[in-house]
Amino acid sequence: MTSEEATAWIHSRLTFGQRPGLMRVEALLKRMGNPEKKVTMIHIAGTNGKGSTVSYLRSLLEEAGQQVGTFTSPHIEAFNERIEINGQFISDEDLVAWVEKIQPLVAEIDRDETLTGITQFEIITAMALGYFEEKKVDVAIIEVGLGGLLDSTNVISPILTAITTIGMDHMDVLGDTIEAIAAHKAGIIKPQTPLVTGNIVESALSVIDLKAAEAQAPAYHAGQEYRVTYRHPDEEWGELFDFENEHGKIKGLKTPMLGRHQPENAGVAIQLYSLYCDLRQLPFSAKEIRNGLRKAYWPARMERISSEPLVIIDGAHNVHAMARLVDTMKEEFSDYRIHVLFSALETKNVNEMLQQLLAIPQAEIYLTTFDFPKALHLADGYQELDNKRITTVSLWQFGLAELLEKMTNEDLLLVTGSLYFVSEVRELLLAIGGRNG
Repeated sequence: MTSEEATAWIHSRLTFGQRPGLMRVEALLKRMGNPEKKVTMIHIAGTNGKGSTVSYLRSLLEEAGQQVGTFTSPHIEAFNERIEINGQFISDEDLVAWVEKIQPLVAEIDRDETLTGITQFEIITAMALGYFEEKKVDVAIIEVGLGGLLDSTNVISPILTAITTIGMDHMDVLGDTIEAIAAHKAGIIKPQTPLVTGNIVESALSVIDLKAAEAQAPAYHAGQEYRVTYRHPDEEWGELFDFENEHGKIKGLKTPMLGRHQPENAGVAIQLYSLYCDLRQLPFSAKEIRNGLRKAYWPARMERISSEPLVIIDGAHNVHAMARLVDTMKEEFSDYRIHVLFSALETKNVNEMLQQLLAIPQAEIYLTTFDFPKALHLADGYQELDNKRITTVSLWQFGLAELLEKMTNEDLLLVTGSLYFVSEVRELLLAIGGRNG
């Protein structure tokens, strides 16, 4: 089997869609010898900020000498990046070996009428847990796929949990109120297991705190048990902030990722790192925190692909993320003429996301679509929100080429929307120009 055949088989399970519930993944893990019971893990949920928080925490733990597995989704550069150890993607050889191990077990499950239809994400989750056990990582950071309570990653028994943010997303699955969504995210809270929360609105936080109290899980809140004080943007790229918790105060920390919300994500990671150090009796070192944060990297999150002209890619794939992106553009790039190449999935609130983008003064928006299930339809009348500032582009590749052709150093191109869309654009931009920023 080749790696292409292995990933094709995994993707063939997409036909079973998203099916919340744990019984199928539990059946697969049982047949694998329950690797999830043999790995030390940290579980991270949230509407936005999960990926950045995973990246910061991984860098901090690596700086402390730990071997760190990470399981994230979706992928931006290559399928293998979903499963990493110390920033190294799972190799094609290991990927093939795990597919070959899992295929006959999946075939068994398919024959069980009560379990048929194990999904792509359930298979990848089980594969990641098996891989981390095989490689004997010190700790694995597991990012929730969707929600929390019924997400296939919720089979684990972590030593720490975190909920980064709560916003209105995936309402078809999680519910249409902030409290219902918070209840799903709070599903990852485990008995007596410390929980770290990020910048979360009070109505959602009260749901989470109630669940934590029921589980007797100690909770560490932003602005209470730990504090993040935003300073200002870094002169080059990134954000400066101070962090304080029971270990003391660390001033002048820097995130390499841009956006006023990035210190909040970094703060969740530092608090998790602090608790991990306490549990493992490791020193909580300001120097290691500075160095670890500096090395964090998360593609397609306010990522500068080119400096001349300035091209930024950000996967703001829901209303909550888009609001934060628009704030960053208004605060930090007001001197530029801003052109936005945008596409999203039709399951998202596209109208609201476009309304937010229109709040960027003078920004020109190029609305496009891409080859993906449920990608938005240009015929749906979104341009009518503002006929003067929204232009539809049927083929994004041509729209991108036209924009790049006419841009000067006074222009900024922002590529945003669905992570699936921005990853396609990113791949082409890197292929034609490489990263020069």
